[in-house]
Amino acid sequence: MTQFANKVVWVTGASSGIGEALAYELNKYGSRIIISSRNATALEEVKSKCQFPENVRVLPLDLSEHSKMPKIVESAIQLFSRIDILVNNAGISQRSYIIDTKFEVFKKLVDINYLGTVALSNAILPHFLANKSGHYVVVTSLMGKFGSPLRSGYCGAKHALHGFFDVMRMEHQKHGIDVTLICPGFVRTNVAINAFIGDGSLKKVNDPGTANGLPPEDFARKMLKAIAKKKYEAYIGRKEIKGVYLKRFFPKLLHKVVLRSQVV
Repeated sequence: MTQFANKVVWVTGASSGIGEALAYELNKYGSRIIISSRNATALEEVKSKCQFPENVRVLPLDLSEHSKMPKIVESAIQLFSRIDILVNNAGISQRSYIIDTKFEVFKKLVDINYLGTVALSNAILPHFLANKSGHYVVVTSLMGKFGSPLRSGYCGAKHALHGFFDVMRMEHQKHGIDVTLICPGFVRTNVAINAFIGDGSLKKVNDPGTANGLPPEDFARKMLKAIAKKKYEAYIGRKEIKGVYLKRFFPKLLHKVVLRSQVV
């Protein structure tokens, strides 16, 4: 992966799961990385586990604080003088039926997963334009391509990311800016444990699908290959990625398959 040597890569949601695994892989290939999440202590631990910790900078970030994004971007740029790739990985999931979910939970999902990502990406856009180069990598989900019970607000926010970043690519590809949408299936992370339930508290219990998903380090390696190729979209998982193609060609069949599987 020589493409990543000396690249400055900013990874959000890097304190655990996909973001953490990606940080280790990028660091191994010689990238200078900025790792962000709300948990500064966990970020410092990730940094200490990197093969070359001297090439890692910690920058705490809360995606719900939209108005702070321009200042945070300024701070990020100052760490290595530039940013080549922004990996929008941070976010939170949901496990609750629509009827049981307070409106405030839907709002939080949009504020964090969609508007937080948009605010950060919009704030860094002038930097990419000035450099005539930049790569947005957006970790959405297969739930950004089709739906599944208990994830209504999460699906809505992830679908919105696809709409926004497809247009970002259309408007700014001519300016040297690339966009890659990464759509994970089941990955062995804490995403289900940390998911919102209907009252806004956390689920605190894992899902069978997530518990048996791809190891995050395997996912990170596949993800880096997609980024290196500057793919428009990449679907990474096991048999669940077939849902993307069923949605496109046989939507009624997908509906039946998802309801029958009831893998949550």
